[in-house]
Amino acid sequence: MKHLLGLEGVSSAELTRVLDAAERLDRVGVGDVPKRDDLKGKVVVNLFYEPSTRTRVSFGLAARRLGADVLDFSPSGSSTSKGESFIDTAKNIEAMGIDMVVVRHSSPGAPHVLAKHLMPHVRVVNAGDGAHEHPTQALLDILTIRKKFGRVAGLTVGLVGDIAHSRVARSNIYGLTTLGAKVIVCGPTTLVPQEVARLGVEVADKLDDVIPRCDVLNLLRVQFERQRSGLFPSIREYRLLFGVDAERMKRAKPGALLLAPGPINRGVEITPEVADGPHSAILDQVTNGLAVRMAVLSELSRAV
Repeated sequence: MKHLLGLEGVSSAELTRVLDAAERLDRVGVGDVPKRDDLKGKVVVNLFYEPSTRTRVSFGLAARRLGADVLDFSPSGSSTSKGESFIDTAKNIEAMGIDMVVVRHSSPGAPHVLAKHLMPHVRVVNAGDGAHEHPTQALLDILTIRKKFGRVAGLTVGLVGDIAHSRVARSNIYGLTTLGAKVIVCGPTTLVPQEVARLGVEVADKLDDVIPRCDVLNLLRVQFERQRSGLFPSIREYRLLFGVDAERMKRAKPGALLLAPGPINRGVEITPEVADGPHSAILDQVTNGLAVRMAVLSELSRAV
């Protein structure tokens, strides 16, 4: 891979290589495990046009633990607020001598556009583009699954919630199905586009029927900021039909794994006792995200 723009079309071998690298890099820079110099002399830019906590901090830490210099950019206080375009901003930063750009943008396809306009040696990583893809989030979800079960192939994974607006759902679907998992998407009919079935997944609208079948439940955040009003009657109704509480988790398999890409809406998609309970791997996802992002940056730095 020269860039990581999404997981669509990425082969099983490429996915496995990144996941294997992430396991090798796990805990680098923590305690007695020394930092590495994979990116020594490289400059990595975090170009974030949308708010982020976990992803932005994780990429910054990952780059630094591999020896890179890191520049954090946000549009507020920059020339973007004066009308400078996305591409002009990126090319001006490029002119300062950079090697990688990690980009988050509200427009689907923004990382692809950036990859076409920057110099050939500059690597581009998609950190989330609109409702399109979020490849490193899916990779860290998959790594968390693989660590728990020792495999991905043959497992059943339920993606629950706002599928229509979720870049995490799309990247998970591409990655999981490529690696041999069965994927069930479940949510209100207004938030689950029927065309998603073309991606090789099962579509369901009754969570209580889905839970007993799943080895993994990935509870997607209701993206209030991306959707128009009226897609479901009320938060209370969503919680009753698709929220996961302790009573609903009794229907799950004994060893079921529960994931939730942050930030979570406690009391909407998931109750606090489940988010902090024995099935939950939410904080493990954050830890694994750092290893995945180190792996991605390291792999891309070696791409020709």
